[in-house]
Amino acid sequence: MSVQNTLKGFRVTFRHLLKRPETIGYPEKKTPVFPRFRGRHRLWSFDNGLEKCVGCSLCVAACPADCIRVVAEENTPDNRVSAGERYARIYEINMSRCIFCGYCEIACPFDAITLEHEYELSEYDRGALVYTKDMLLAEHPKKVPLREDGSAASG
Repeated sequence: MSVQNTLKGFRVTFRHLLKRPETIGYPEKKTPVFPRFRGRHRLWSFDNGLEKCVGCSLCVAACPADCIRVVAEENTPDNRVSAGERYARIYEINMSRCIFCGYCEIACPFDAITLEHEYELSEYDRGALVYTKDMLLAEHPKKVPLREDGSAASG
């Protein structure tokens, strides 16, 4: 039985040994990610411009890394920011502390925050890793392709 398992292991090794290595020309060509990949956070707005986030702080309570800060403020008739009674005046995520667990996305009852597929999050300064509300509302300029079939990336 042991010899059979050894031969099976050698067969797998030799099969991969004869394949050509894949080279991806990063950063011009990005590695496709799986659809369930959790990357950069994004806050969303409605089509009419009102923010989906109502400042309920459920994402703050769900975050195990304690990296989200929300300061809520009341909406007024002349300053309407969100569809609810309140809005997030300050919404910050410290990306250097985030563990990308997705609990904030699950906890949000309004689908105001999602984890997108962008994975280029490195910075030279620690202060730049604190994402403000304006940064989170903006679309990431560099889109990442998705793997459709779950196979390895093609070069």
